[in-house]
Amino acid sequence: MQAIILAAGMGRRLGEFTADNTKCMLKVNGERLIDRMLGQLHRLDLSRIVVVVGYEGAKLREYIAQRYPSRRIEFVENPVYDKTNNIYSLWLAREHMAADDTLLLESDLIFEDGVLDAAMWSEQPNVALVSKYETWMDGTMVRIDDDDNIVNFIPKKAFKYSDTDFYYKTVNIYKFTREFITDHYLPFLEAYIKVLGENEYYEQVLRVITLIDKCDIKALPITGLHWYEIDDVQDLRIAETIFAAPEAQLEKIQRSFGGYWRYSGLLDFCYLVNPYFPRKRMVDEMKANFETLLREYPSGMGVNSLLAGKYFGIRQEYVCVGNGAAELIKSLMGRIEGRIGIVYPTFEEYPNRLPADRVAKFRPSNPDFSYTVDDLIAFFDRTDIGSLLLVNPDNPSGNFIPRPDLERLVAWCEGRGIRPIVDESFVDFAQGGVDHSLLHDDFLAAHPALCVMKSISKSYGVPGLRLGVLASADRELIAYMKGDVAIWNINSFAEFYMQIYNKYEKDYARACDLFRAERRTFREELGAIPYLRVVPSQANYFLCEVTGRFTSYDLTLRLLTDFRILIKDCSHKKGFENGRQYVRIAVRDREDNQRLVRALKTL
Repeated sequence: MQAIILAAGMGRRLGEFTADNTKCMLKVNGERLIDRMLGQLHRLDLSRIVVVVGYEGAKLREYIAQRYPSRRIEFVENPVYDKTNNIYSLWLAREHMAADDTLLLESDLIFEDGVLDAAMWSEQPNVALVSKYETWMDGTMVRIDDDDNIVNFIPKKAFKYSDTDFYYKTVNIYKFTREFITDHYLPFLEAYIKVLGENEYYEQVLRVITLIDKCDIKALPITGLHWYEIDDVQDLRIAETIFAAPEAQLEKIQRSFGGYWRYSGLLDFCYLVNPYFPRKRMVDEMKANFETLLREYPSGMGVNSLLAGKYFGIRQEYVCVGNGAAELIKSLMGRIEGRIGIVYPTFEEYPNRLPADRVAKFRPSNPDFSYTVDDLIAFFDRTDIGSLLLVNPDNPSGNFIPRPDLERLVAWCEGRGIRPIVDESFVDFAQGGVDHSLLHDDFLAAHPALCVMKSISKSYGVPGLRLGVLASADRELIAYMKGDVAIWNINSFAEFYMQIYNKYEKDYARACDLFRAERRTFREELGAIPYLRVVPSQANYFLCEVTGRFTSYDLTLRLLTDFRILIKDCSHKKGFENGRQYVRIAVRDREDNQRLVRALKTL
């Protein structure tokens, strides 16, 4: 068995990273792709390795020759790499290919060792490694039958998004017998080049074979094995995360603050959204209007504040709409004066917008981080503040203050000349839900200094739309904030969502009921884990103290490494300096929650 590596391409989409070197010289976490691949191939005790070079081929030859002087590595050069494609590179290596059974690989791949093992030890003599289609994949797809026969190769032009449930992506690793190469592949390769030219892909030949000849190639799905094809800088970033050491992988994922759909199989218990809303019918209505929304400009603030007012049943002039609550927090924090009172630990987007000397911190003295309105009044009554922030339910503790007590706190603030700011992004999850909301015209009008923040992403399950509102009867503040944000600060999809939401309010109410039932069940299950102490919560997450066996970091790392489950390690979050270990775990649906519980029990 030999290996042939196709490494002649220019890698234009990688820009500066391939300005003076071919793609396989790219470093991923400090190791060049070619070094990783050669190391994996040398494990297999192959007769030889053939590398087809082109762009910056002399540099690649010299590098390999100096680094691997005692190993049998041969080279084939494609002198017209800039005018041809990999079909011609393979044609130039035809004599080498015909000499032995062959592993064929493309040089821009990164994969774990088990991928090559799957090919080598497959009982099938000729295999094409394939992987179930995911959104990041590009290039040639195949359809396979129940016996892993390749029904068809599907080139880019024939790709249909409606058929992706049936697609597998070719991994660009093949195992061919010498007999298949000489009797089938090379004759078709020669004919294909003669008819259609040299600027094609070698997989097109396999497609022809499957169409007009009895194809002896079996698909070999590599389910559960990690691999990635690096074509651009985003691919490079993702590959660096997937193939990082466990500690580095956790750090890279945490630093990305989302976009976890790019990481295959990752189950996210960090981000805090409603698992039961929106329902399919609402999503279908969004899809039905996708092209119009994509091609049309959204409305400005006037229309969107009207829609938001309708959404929450409050006056348009009381509402400023934001590109997520984060945009509104930035604007609000830039406007308020004096010091602001904040309960710690907290959602740090608020204090991060201010210098440390403008933040007055209240820290509950109990391990549940629980507190009451009386606790806040007692502490801030002797503290000089101009504003008081209350996240309710609080993040990450889940502490909750019901509306009657909130009203008492707002009245106390009013009497002291303090602006109350209530972030009720999670209030709909609380027992009683919207009955505890302060988003009511009469209450806002009676307390014009009050600001109510609401992230639509959280309880409504649409974080990708980036929607939030701030409501206040302080017309001067609202006018300032409307002028402070961009005129088109939300897109057409978010605008349309607000427009149609009221048709689905009953679905939303049912979703919140389903959520509260699931939260009760999930709390019982987490409470049965011997090394966790679950803090009571009225939000869509639980703060859990890790009481033994692990640190919070160790637990987070083990869940990611062993089970592809991501939870929030709170050890570096401000307010947890008491030496205790805490993690925050979102509440998802029954299936996902059971998967996490099984993992925790396994540990």
